[in-house]
This record gives sequence, C-alpha cells and structure tokens, in this order.
Amino acid sequence: MPKVTEKYQVTIPKEVREKIGLKPGEEVEVIPLNDNEILLRRKVEKIKNPLQILLAKEEEKEIPPEKIDELAEE
Repeated sequence: MPKVTEKYQVTIPKEVREKIGLKPGEEVEVIPLNDNEILLRRKVEKIKNPLQILLAKEEEKEIPPEKIDELAEE
C-alpha cells in the first residue's frame, strides 16, 4: 500500500499506471471525496475541434480511448 512521504507525495502503483496508461509529467486533479477518500483524475487537455484531429488536418495528438467515448456522447 502506498504511503504519503514527508513531502506529501504518493507513488501510484505500477499496475495502476499501466492499466490506465499514465505517463510521467501528466497532470492529475486531486479531489477530496470525504474525510477518508480522495479521487485522482487525469487532467485531459480540451480539444477545440476533435473532428479536425481525427481527420488529421491538425498536428496529430494522442487521444485516450475514454476521451473519444466522451466526445462521441457530446
């Protein structure tokens, strides 16, 4: 189980990082849920025009699968 260091840092376990494809340098939001739980949520860059990216009319950007699903629902 990860522990909080003196600098209030926590290491995300390797199996979790691999499962969600988390890469070094990515930003995450830390959201307190209650006195005992926090939620870490990957901060995803907003894409102004996803259709142009999908059609490769702009520079290519990696879009996570969950973001594609989210965009499809809009």
